[in-house]
Amino acid sequence: MTQLILLIVGKWFLPIGGGVTRDELSQLLLIFVGTAADILEFTSETPSLGSNDSFQLIYLTLAVWTWSMLQFPLHLSVVNNKPEDEGDQSSSLLTRHSTDLWTIAQALFIHDGPFLAVRLIVLIHFKVFNQMLVFFAIKNLLVLALNVYRLVVICQDSRSDNGI
Repeated sequence: MTQLILLIVGKWFLPIGGGVTRDELSQLLLIFVGTAADILEFTSETPSLGSNDSFQLIYLTLAVWTWSMLQFPLHLSVVNNKPEDEGDQSSSLLTRHSTDLWTIAQALFIHDGPFLAVRLIVLIHFKVFNQMLVFFAIKNLLVLALNVYRLVVICQDSRSDNGI
């Protein structure tokens, strides 16, 4: 818990760099607080099992938790990388939507995807059922579904913009 608070407060007080405005920084800090709450709940699931034979789950939870910490230094979700000429049809999908694509990849592979996998393992394999676990599993599933939907929308818009 202390580590997450220090990451958020440290990011707040460090000099703004990399072209991030104060507005974008405030948005980023709000995202960090929500993500930190999900991470703290995630790490509280393992001790709730109360079983000494679940070392594999403890190691899996710690590995996914450590992996999820990568999202804090890789904070491109609020940086606006729009091309200078918005009407430029020759710019690629990656150029026009790099921030959106990074945010989607981050949700799929660093945060919500791995968290959902571990929560489903806890629910199905370890047969642990509580309201918070189910709530956060559904939340992760919804976030993943919305991100896949966003990816489809971006791809379809890119095709229609390019006249394909």
